[in-house]
Amino acid sequence: MSEAAGGRGCGSPVPQRAPWSLVAATAALCLVSATSVWTAGAAPMSREEKQKLGNQVLEMFDHAFGNYMEHAYPADELMPLTCRGRVRGQEPSRGDVDDALGKFSLTLIDSLDTLVVLNKTKEFEDAVRKVLRDVNLDNDVVVSVFETNIRVLGGLLGGHSLAIMLKEKGEYMQWYSDELLQMAKQLGYKLLPAFNTTSGLPYPRINLKFGIRKPEARTGTETDTCTACAGTLILEFAALSRFTGATIFEEYARKALDFLWEKRQRSSNLVGVTINIHTGDWVRKDSGVGAGIDSYYEYLLKAYVLLGDDSFLERFNTHYNAIMRYISQPPLLLDVHIHKPMLNARTWMDALLAFFPGLQVLKGDIRPAIETHEMLYQVIKKHNFLPEAFTTDFRVHWAQHPLRPEFAESTYFLYKATGDPYYLEVGKTLIENLNKYARVPCGFAAMKDVRTGSHEDRMDSFFLAEMFKYLYLLFADKEDIIFDIEDYIFTTEAHLLPLWLSTTNQSISKKNTTSEYTELDDSNFDWTCPNTQILFPHDPLYAQRIREPLKNVVDKSCPRGIVRVREESFRSGAKPPLRARDFMATNPEHLEILKKMGAASSIDAEDGLRFMQEMIELSSQQQKEQQLPPRAVQIVSHPFFGRVVLTAGPAQFGLDLSKHKETRGFVASSKPYNGCSELTNPEAVMGKIALIQRGQCMFAEKARNIQNAGAIGGIVIDDNEGSSSDTAPLFQMAGDGKDTDDIKIPMLFLFSKEGSIILDAIREYEEVEVLLSDKAKDRDPEMENEEQPSSENDSQNQSAEQQVVSISQTVDLVDQESPDESSLNSSPESSSPADSEDASNISPSEQTSSPTANHETPSLDGECTDLDNQIQEQSETEEDSNPNVSWGKKVQPIDSILADWNEDIEAFEMMEKDEL
Repeated sequence: MSEAAGGRGCGSPVPQRAPWSLVAATAALCLVSATSVWTAGAAPMSREEKQKLGNQVLEMFDHAFGNYMEHAYPADELMPLTCRGRVRGQEPSRGDVDDALGKFSLTLIDSLDTLVVLNKTKEFEDAVRKVLRDVNLDNDVVVSVFETNIRVLGGLLGGHSLAIMLKEKGEYMQWYSDELLQMAKQLGYKLLPAFNTTSGLPYPRINLKFGIRKPEARTGTETDTCTACAGTLILEFAALSRFTGATIFEEYARKALDFLWEKRQRSSNLVGVTINIHTGDWVRKDSGVGAGIDSYYEYLLKAYVLLGDDSFLERFNTHYNAIMRYISQPPLLLDVHIHKPMLNARTWMDALLAFFPGLQVLKGDIRPAIETHEMLYQVIKKHNFLPEAFTTDFRVHWAQHPLRPEFAESTYFLYKATGDPYYLEVGKTLIENLNKYARVPCGFAAMKDVRTGSHEDRMDSFFLAEMFKYLYLLFADKEDIIFDIEDYIFTTEAHLLPLWLSTTNQSISKKNTTSEYTELDDSNFDWTCPNTQILFPHDPLYAQRIREPLKNVVDKSCPRGIVRVREESFRSGAKPPLRARDFMATNPEHLEILKKMGAASSIDAEDGLRFMQEMIELSSQQQKEQQLPPRAVQIVSHPFFGRVVLTAGPAQFGLDLSKHKETRGFVASSKPYNGCSELTNPEAVMGKIALIQRGQCMFAEKARNIQNAGAIGGIVIDDNEGSSSDTAPLFQMAGDGKDTDDIKIPMLFLFSKEGSIILDAIREYEEVEVLLSDKAKDRDPEMENEEQPSSENDSQNQSAEQQVVSISQTVDLVDQESPDESSLNSSPESSSPADSEDASNISPSEQTSSPTANHETPSLDGECTDLDNQIQEQSETEEDSNPNVSWGKKVQPIDSILADWNEDIEAFEMMEKDEL
């Protein structure tokens, strides 16, 4: 693959002034040569099985894309549970996630070049005609500059790249006259006003119709953006300049990259997550390779490959060395503080870092790529999907999974580099999990909670733009693709840009103007790309030996390097620093250690800061353990057969579904519907699960009334019309202050939107059977096979079966750091976002947490303590008559322990504000 070129030659340095036309040529050769070796750790996959899996990917894409076109187009995205389009402003706001939606048929544009990669050229031609006919880029809507760039501008450019390729081949697109390119140019000019800042960093949002700094624009007042948001523009903007000859786009993108490079922390050579676009001050000073920063690093390396400018490679290598020195703790990648890089900033990892092994393959650093990828795969095997965030002892931290493609991307690149059939088996697992757990009658639904198996009414455009592309290429042979993929480079959204752009319209100076202050030494930089003789030194079992020690890392052992320990702490036989989980207030030795922390040396001071961070996190963690986890309501009757899972709030009384067998039964509405008096239809609810409306009395009273009528369980449906777990935090139903031991049946709570799914199903099918449990159960294979669509048309003719909604829930987080592809990289509204492709701005309602509630991922060996990030998770515990009762108690201060640490505490709190 062309992206493999981390340097200029395969395995040996080349002169710094090599002709730039050679860059593209060597880029196309490097990873191709790497595919000649495969490790003997896994049995080769037959050509027939690879074709079967490739065809399965094609059918899955047809199911997703076909349902989008039938039920959602021209809306931006498909809501696969309710089988309709998501239109900005017509659905409850999801915060920054919605900044990707611009009323410009996002999913169609994002899918254009995927159609060609999957050899659907006729469908591609039809899709291009629809884009030209229907898409309007002049809408009065505020969108994310970052998301619009990578998805829409990148989608138009990728479509144009393959349209001219097909036209040249002579069969398709003969009528095409650069119409997509003209749309891309129009969009590029609409995005340019965002760069009207003194720093050159773009505003995070722009109005497509009115631009910036106008009352009607409703933007231009932001002060902060994420590093990935400002640093993930160069490929698309430079390609637009090279295609059109208008140099202004590449100039603006380069200026933003130059400014970020200049503002790196000079001692550590790291960058923070969030930066002030006017002053250049770091707002969030934690640094990692995941949400908020990820694609900034990716674009430095790929900009070198596409544009042939060695300054981009110099910058990437400088950052990469810092990453491997401070952030990489194999197999983990943990965030650190840019000014104190030996101090970890958090004890969990986000899902977006899954792209990094693929980038390491392009760099040629294969060993850590294999290690991190294997660790991630073990997490996936435990939870079926990669949670949005997971702790260093591999428990769920944020339970969502919006069908992210980053892990599939890294799997593809590792297979291309190694030829190891092990990675084909990994891809097969991904396909099986998507079909088993995410496929619904109207597409594929994001996972709201990987622990319960519940769905979210969401199918992001990146799922079609990236996931199917990487999975198909993983199993495809060269003859299965109608063009040479090695002639193109992937953007971060997997759009294809031709490598010949490196020699087209080169009017930009290749040597960056910032080099005068970088003080870089060319001898420090690698100028080579992956070569199998270096990656696998004559040993076909090389990759297998790297993976082997990690196969049980998730289940059976605590990984090394969970929390960084300074080497100086162990000199001369010194004891490891005191950890919060080991502290005992009655231990005189521990108290003495606390007194010394911060007084003796800088090492002691750092240990003290770390101890305080851990103590706060541990205190927060202990509060989380008092919370009840979400429950699952799974519709198991025809035509759902378990394919729809709704996440429900638990009750503090009644049968505990985590300790007892699930409850299964048909549902029936109680009369009176509010359940606040003796039921008048006991014969209707006897032996069934009663549906009750919230309101007018206590939850416990409702439970007693339906139990007395013979119900085997109860589902309370919110009476607040339009309420949804997508926008409201999960809560648990409280008792009535009396003894509730007499309540023996399980009780669950559904918001209005999710409850209406069951009510609509009753109206449609009369007999509806559900399963109440702590986690969704596997679907009935026989029934699943009967209902599984065999073709695109079959999958689209199930409209009667598609009135399904997800039931998901989220925990309202004070810290807004959960990564989300569409909001993570939109710049933050507040100063506490965690972002990157996508993390900087995630709405609290988009988060799912409470990792300790995961009964399937206990602490490893009973010793690995889950030290969560420093947030208070606020969830609502509710009585029907008082919806404001707090679910969990607030974290109590530990003044008695920290009484002598006032100065150190202030220093810890100021860590995010200092400038060293």
